[in-house]
Amino acid sequence: MTAAVDLSQLQRLLDQGAGARLLCIGDLMIDRYVHGEVARISPEAPIPVLSRKLQTAMLGAAGNVARNVSALGAEAVLIGVVGDDEEAHSAAALIAEATGVDGRLVTAPGRRTTVKTRFVCGGQQLLRVDWEDDAPVSAEVEADLASALGAASALRAILISDYAKGVFTPAVIGACLAAAAGLACPVIVDPKGGFAKYGPVDLIKPNAKELSAATGLPTQTDDEVAAALTQALAGCTAKALLVTRAGQGMSLMERGGEVRHFRARARSVFDVSGAGDTCLAALGLAYASAAPLEQAVELAILASGVVVGRAGAATVTPSELVEAELAGRMAPAEAKVAMAGPAAEMVARWRAAGLKIGFTNGCFDILHRGHVAYLNQARAWCDRLVVGLNSDASVQGLKGAGRPVNPLESRALVLAGLSCVDLVTPFDTATPIELIKALRPDVLVKGADYSIEQVVGFDVVQAYGGEVRLADIVDGYSTTAAIARMRS
Repeated sequence: MTAAVDLSQLQRLLDQGAGARLLCIGDLMIDRYVHGEVARISPEAPIPVLSRKLQTAMLGAAGNVARNVSALGAEAVLIGVVGDDEEAHSAAALIAEATGVDGRLVTAPGRRTTVKTRFVCGGQQLLRVDWEDDAPVSAEVEADLASALGAASALRAILISDYAKGVFTPAVIGACLAAAAGLACPVIVDPKGGFAKYGPVDLIKPNAKELSAATGLPTQTDDEVAAALTQALAGCTAKALLVTRAGQGMSLMERGGEVRHFRARARSVFDVSGAGDTCLAALGLAYASAAPLEQAVELAILASGVVVGRAGAATVTPSELVEAELAGRMAPAEAKVAMAGPAAEMVARWRAAGLKIGFTNGCFDILHRGHVAYLNQARAWCDRLVVGLNSDASVQGLKGAGRPVNPLESRALVLAGLSCVDLVTPFDTATPIELIKALRPDVLVKGADYSIEQVVGFDVVQAYGGEVRLADIVDGYSTTAAIARMRS
């Protein structure tokens, strides 16, 4: 079945989960991103030279699960292990900055705080460097983790995020199960290794590769996944298993039941980093809201589908989930058309992911070969191209009576249907200056029939360090000429 969330059920689930207290326990990491540009190859070795522009950091692994829980409107209690190093202070600072995350860190003397550093150009990772320890934690740390678990109260779910860095010893897993039994709340596991070690939890959520590794069976087709789930469930005491299968969706098997396959909508995949964390958080929210397991899976597919379209370990909010479900019911071109407010939010997310934003504008009344060549050239200068589109009244004011030939909706959808256009934003004024100020593009593009100083907004863009570029014009093509030929 294709996973499609009923909008009223989705809103009810999100409302019921708002403010729920979820415990996130597991391997805590810092995800660092070094963004830059590559313009040359090193003379010392055949490797790209990254000119560093920006460095960001965020909580990863169990910390990213907590970030996702908070973003979804619930409250996250985060229990994790850090070393007695400077990176531990960085982790504590990130937790302090995170809204809705109650951090309860356990220090392991002599241990490294896990840090993953990714080097990124144009939104694509060039290299990842890991700094970590993965030895099992000591008895003293086990006791501190158990104490932190015992002190947690009013929990609606416990989320175990196992990245195989040594936190989940038998003693720590036993403490999780004891805490869940005392609070009568479910336990959901994102596993590493065999599944039997987690005991009688409510749900274990491996990906297809992890399921294959745990069973020794292939997991490519539906039948193969069903066989692997059957064997895995027989070999553990969990109540249910849910395998995530990337673009193929998810497959669920409850104890005593049949395997059910849930298909995902086709989406653009930009970065799968952290998608499993988002999935775990969404499942936790659904369990906390007492939603049926089928709805929990549908929510997890929806949330995961949103974050894979973004760079880095992203999060998703309730309003973004509703928007994504609405957009999923539209044609792909319709989903690329947005008014100024939503467009600014989208551009902000792209920029936070280290993407270069381009902007151009025009009437684009009768789309022709010259327009397509111009837009393709503009897109080559950026990672995401936003097209400001004159409204019907704006076109008439500029071009006179009888224009536009095609109404705004038609022009917007035709533009959005081009692969080189990432977002179309209508504006109702004579010039797009207010839109330019709101979006703050990195590259402002206009045709070469203008000079730089004639481009509306050139001074605004240059003042904050952006660039203005002039695209080539294909001679012999224009909307005015096309109209004249049709009239003749």
